[in-house]
Amino acid sequence: MKLLNIVLLILSLIILSSCGALKYKKVSAKDYPPDPKERIKKNMEEGRGFRLMDTIRKDKSGKFDFASSNPLWRATLDTISFMPLMSANYSGGIIITDWYSDNSDKNESVKISIRFLSNEVRSDALDIKLFIKQCSVSINNCKITENTGSIVKELNKSILRKAAIYEKQFKNKNKKEYIQDGKN
Repeated sequence: MKLLNIVLLILSLIILSSCGALKYKKVSAKDYPPDPKERIKKNMEEGRGFRLMDTIRKDKSGKFDFASSNPLWRATLDTISFMPLMSANYSGGIIITDWYSDNSDKNESVKISIRFLSNEVRSDALDIKLFIKQCSVSINNCKITENTGSIVKELNKSILRKAAIYEKQFKNKNKKEYIQDGKN
């Protein structure tokens, strides 16, 4: 019987270590209050927790996430809203514009392709490609090149800046006051 307990203990440790349950993530003490009640309050206000009774009391309708709730997607569409879209696929995570030319140079047009690598607002969340088409006087002779210069960096920075604002607005709008067992 003792041998069986030891084998079960070793087996459970192996199983737990393989699924990552024993791995610890370093956190800063500044981000988490030391008082457990304050931590619960903070998590509930930020929407990271749930209570069984709250789910029973709420309406029974489902919650659906649309592209408009993704701050990166919204910020991208707002940033390139002046350009005609050729394809925008939220589930595929890609936006492709059509060739765009302002009236200053009719022989040069721009096309942008934006791939979403993550839904998080991070500097590496977007893969932006900007193509420039330069045509000579005859329309049949066009040259397409990819631009990796400062325009791509500025576009990325602009999208991330707007996405951070949208994300902050969303968190502030959805922040709920935590009421502990009928007390405030």
